Amino acid sequence: MQVTETLNEGLKRAYAITVTAAELDAKVNEKLVEAQPEIEMKGFRKGKVPMPLLRKQFGQRLLGESMQEVIDGAMNKHFEDSGDRPAMQPAVKMVNEDWKEGDDVNVEMSYEKLPEVPEVDFSGIKIEKLVAKADDASVDEALANLAETAQDFKDRKKGSKAKDGDQVVIDFLGKVDGVAFDGGAAEDYPLVLGSGSFIPGFEEQLVGVKAGEEKAVEVKFPEEYGAENLAGKDAVFDVTVKAVKEPVAAEINDELAQKFGAEDLEALKGQIRERLEAEYVGAARAVMKRALLDELDGLVSFDLPPSLVEAEAKQIAHQLYHEEHPDDHGHDHGEIAPTDEHNKLAERRVRLGLLLAELGQKAEVEVTDSEMTQAIMNQARQYPGQERAFFDYVRQNPQMQQQLRAPIFEDKVIDHIAAGAQVTEKEVSKDDLQKAVEALDDE
Repeated sequence: MQVTETLNEGLKRAYAITVTAAELDAKVNEKLVEAQPEIEMKGFRKGKVPMPLLRKQFGQRLLGESMQEVIDGAMNKHFEDSGDRPAMQPAVKMVNEDWKEGDDVNVEMSYEKLPEVPEVDFSGIKIEKLVAKADDASVDEALANLAETAQDFKDRKKGSKAKDGDQVVIDFLGKVDGVAFDGGAAEDYPLVLGSGSFIPGFEEQLVGVKAGEEKAVEVKFPEEYGAENLAGKDAVFDVTVKAVKEPVAAEINDELAQKFGAEDLEALKGQIRERLEAEYVGAARAVMKRALLDELDGLVSFDLPPSLVEAEAKQIAHQLYHEEHPDDHGHDHGEIAPTDEHNKLAERRVRLGLLLAELGQKAEVEVTDSEMTQAIMNQARQYPGQERAFFDYVRQNPQMQQQLRAPIFEDKVIDHIAAGAQVTEKEVSKDDLQKAVEALDDE
């Protein structure tokens, strides 16, 4: 076998690999000898089938397998000997497409190698770690917001019109083509206008009604409605409004606390304070992480694989397009050309990604099984009732596993770097911390 370098330009590499016909033939014979003891054929005892007959019977199939194994072996040996790590899957193609049995195999392999990442002295990095405490005002504000979510409703003044967010108590009877249908009637039903709990168009028509009023609400069931006999049908609901009520926040007392599982109001305040400070810690970490990445970005410079930068820039452009066009849920918008700004951001992400990967490898940072399990559980909560299916999906999908593992690995590397850097704590208010977080999105 012969491997000849044909390109060495920056991080780009290309090689011509020649596998001789004799090497390929030897590989086929090796496979036949290995398989011979287990092969049975009419007229021969097990393991006694002559080699020429085996070659005639199985040679063509083994030829393809042998060719692939020899080429893979040549590639693996090349990477082992050279120390190169390809940035992406190497491109491999057979040069002599008119190849026939008895010919040498000529293959061309090309790739971009990962660059050498320079050493970084963490001790020279200086960053601030913001610290915010949950004061009484913040706890009271969160408590008031919590009371609003546990809102009650009280009757509006007689003759008042219902507003969006009000609760109307109604009797209703639904009909399609003048005939009432199952499940289309109720009495004393409390409906919050704007909640979206009824089919589209129903609640909007009750804005402005008064207690004692009767109204015919005309709607069309969605085409994808669960009941096939109603899907896409026009319907009329005869509605009687029995009460119009306005929302009022629940009283802040021990009873409210017990609704949220706390023993009393003071216990609820303690829980809120802990939750707020946990949120502050998370926000402060995000600010510190950005500052640390900025420092690292200014410390290192090395060549980047163009293919990685290009792929990242396209991903950024695609993501930002959908953020700017939230109504476009498809992917038939054509190719979105990355801008100079996208390319610059892609270079930063690729450079920092390679740097963190190298630092993590040298520090022997690992993501534990328990950390992965916790990450999967957190993600699975987004699919209530389908948690087991999600677990199975992740277990069978290496790409999804990598998507979940990558941020955990990155955070652990960040912690490793921060442990060796000069970190000073700075106490700030909640508002100052919020401004620092908002500034992350502006950059």
